[in-house]
Amino acid sequence: MWYNFYININSKKMKRKIILNLAMSLDGYIAKKDGGFDWIKGDGDKSNDTEKQFSFPTFIESLDMVVMGKRAFLDAPSGTMEMFKNQKVYVASNQKLDTEHNVEFISGDIVNQILELKKEKGKNIWLFGGAGSIDPFIKADVIDEYIVGIIPIILGEGIPLFFENNPKLELHLNESTVQEGVVILRFSKRK
Repeated sequence: MWYNFYININSKKMKRKIILNLAMSLDGYIAKKDGGFDWIKGDGDKSNDTEKQFSFPTFIESLDMVVMGKRAFLDAPSGTMEMFKNQKVYVASNQKLDTEHNVEFISGDIVNQILELKKEKGKNIWLFGGAGSIDPFIKADVIDEYIVGIIPIILGEGIPLFFENNPKLELHLNESTVQEGVVILRFSKRK
């Protein structure tokens, strides 16, 4: 899977960040039209792998909060919520669903609610998806870091990562890694 890569993350030395981390097809989609993401995998060829790799477990350890939309919550593969047992999960939805104790449903201005939570002491915040819940954060220019795994596939259609009418955001490439054809790009805001 695209998330089995290594990146040097030391959350104790960093200021708390809002991080968008997800996979997208070469043509910019983060899911099929039906929400499926079984296509998120490498091509199996390790000949271009970089020495440094992204470590998903290390990334998860650097977090204490996960933000996702209702559809991403409902479509998440089995075991996803177990992976977040040590993080508080905020689901953007007007509807409250049956869930475990570490999930809280939020509605309204989710960007400002998360920005208020960001002021509290803690680890990083992961914008998990989907596109509809991520879009207001992009438009508000409050994402501190973008980690995007480019999957070696052209889907042709699906749910795009970026909607229209985004502000111009100048970014700096901090790191790039490759594993089995998946290119992981880590960007931060340009200073």
